[in-house]
Amino acid sequence: MRRALLLGAALLAAASMTASAIAADPAAAAELKAGVFEPARMAPDFTLPGSNGSDLVLADFRGKVVLLGFGFSTCPDVCPTTLLTLASARKQLGELAADVQVLYVTVDPERDDADRLRRYLAVFDPSFIGGTGGEAQLRKVREDYGIMARKVMGAGDDYQVAHSAFVYLIDRRGRLRALMPYGHQAADFVHDLRILLAEP
Repeated sequence: MRRALLLGAALLAAASMTASAIAADPAAAAELKAGVFEPARMAPDFTLPGSNGSDLVLADFRGKVVLLGFGFSTCPDVCPTTLLTLASARKQLGELAADVQVLYVTVDPERDDADRLRRYLAVFDPSFIGGTGGEAQLRKVREDYGIMARKVMGAGDDYQVAHSAFVYLIDRRGRLRALMPYGHQAADFVHDLRILLAEP
């Protein structure tokens, strides 16, 4: 548990990098648009109930480049914006998109069961796969990846979830290579994905 918390803290620290901090390393800035993990490290594996009706196991996607994000289906703006961006990036990649897998893990398991995630993600791209599960199960994944998620109550029983909104880029070998902050355009993802897809 301590090791997971330490890794989560390290990833959270990486998530807070600003564009100016990233640009301080000219080599990294010239290669990837996203903030680079240096050195690359293995992405923490997980197994969750998947929106495709099967277990969602991160390790099963070795050989593909994975875009891993966290969000929820009733998010009013950040999540749909992110998913539209990722869908646009896959479309722009053409045939190369077959080697890119978007995984989206819910931060709202109370409302996001597998079927709801499947229907929600299909609006953006039917190839996207969501992950859900029990709160303890999902908390472990969030800790491993340094993801913040906090319920914010509204009127009555209504609520939203404030959460980290960046996207992890995981290479074909299952290594965390970079972290793209919220707000980047599809072209930035396409740029970085082409670089990662060209690697063995």
